[in-house]
Amino acid sequence: MRTLAESMVAMRSIAESRPVAALAAAFEAAGHEFALVGGPVRDALLGREVTDLDFTTSARPDETRAILETLTSSIWDVGRDFGTIAARVHGEQVEITTYRADSYQSDSRKPEVQFGDSIEHDLVRRDFTMNALALMLPSMRLIDVSNGVEDLLASRIATPGSAEVSFTDDPLRMMRAARFSSQLGFEVVPEVRSAMIEFAERLDIISAERVRDELVKLLATKDPVPGIRLLVDTGLAERFMPELTELLTTQDDHGRHKDVYEHSLTVLQQAIDLELERRSDDTAAPDLVLRLASLLHDIGKPATRRFERGGVTFHHHDVVGAKMVKKRLRDLRFDNETIKRVSRLVELHLRFFGYSDQQWTDSAVRRYVRDAGEVLEQLHILTRADVTTRNRRKAERLEHAYDDIERRISELAEAEELAAVRPDLDGEQIMAILGVPPGRIVGQAYKFLLELRLDEGPIGEAAAEEKLRAWYAEQEG
Repeated sequence: MRTLAESMVAMRSIAESRPVAALAAAFEAAGHEFALVGGPVRDALLGREVTDLDFTTSARPDETRAILETLTSSIWDVGRDFGTIAARVHGEQVEITTYRADSYQSDSRKPEVQFGDSIEHDLVRRDFTMNALALMLPSMRLIDVSNGVEDLLASRIATPGSAEVSFTDDPLRMMRAARFSSQLGFEVVPEVRSAMIEFAERLDIISAERVRDELVKLLATKDPVPGIRLLVDTGLAERFMPELTELLTTQDDHGRHKDVYEHSLTVLQQAIDLELERRSDDTAAPDLVLRLASLLHDIGKPATRRFERGGVTFHHHDVVGAKMVKKRLRDLRFDNETIKRVSRLVELHLRFFGYSDQQWTDSAVRRYVRDAGEVLEQLHILTRADVTTRNRRKAERLEHAYDDIERRISELAEAEELAAVRPDLDGEQIMAILGVPPGRIVGQAYKFLLELRLDEGPIGEAAAEEKLRAWYAEQEG
């Protein structure tokens, strides 16, 4: 964390920027308090990049809109009922929220919105002390009502008031605690952890969409493992992704190395490391599909565990796991494309290991690429990340084998346009050669030619026609 003097210099730079200075002057001229609040203040104090500008004010929403109209015509209501008005001022998008003094009903996931009259009361109702900070503008006065700066210095996550009240008010804050533990590398204080355990069941009143969004934010951090551990240890994961908890009791096939839960967390972190290593664009968004697949790739193991001949087996856990992933991600309201890709990766994550002890044929390489389709690059990373053995020789052998496969995929792709494998003859040509109308036989012929293409590579139209006629003669016979 920066020194307070360094932090104030950083915040002064924000305050003196054209859009912020214009806003502060406009609200002051209208007789209203105006402050930069929450995450931007926290990040400035920590020396992190400040990306979003959130403000709070004593002005009511209609008054806020009237003030903004003196600065810009680009204004929209992102949450007027909650007191929030957004605008674009001098090229910067900002959100301004009226002081709040909300209250929650015990069985409701939404607050009864009440506007407040003071910045202090507004800050006390916020989720954590590190976010209960405000920089009054243009005076540059830092408001800290709950020792937030002290908690930032100590790298701890605490609530401004009672954790029990805070989490009863908004149960999603418990998931935010887990996300911040990963995002910032902070530890939750004991009373917060205890409250997370006690009130975990209250997460059930939160909509699946909000739970999903918070999970996505956690997985987007550079090291989501601490946050995931906190969710599992406190029982929160049981409320929305019980498959993770199930992994805790499932040993690997020898019962002497990492359990499947620890293995899954290791795979997740190794996948993220490889993702960042291979990423060519530093501004690219985190690969959510890869991260979900890495975390969930073995969730089929508990359901498929069998004790055989003194050992443990998990036959077909890839197929079972893919089905479980589809159901869980649907329940969390993920979009269909994400569900399809994650489940496909889970289904294919063992494919390489079936070939790792023998030299792959070109046909096997083509089928691997065909089956992976658009998730091939993610499958490369997941497969490599899935190697967590302590046996160095085995790990090196697998790594070299996969290096060889990637090399061969690249060579075949260059020679055969592997990413778009198609038969040498299309449907129109098949119908013309065989003299048949559209129908079942054309589909079967196309499938035959595709398998031929995968087995032998491109053989040309003449050879394909010869083999097609021979195949058709067998069907008629």
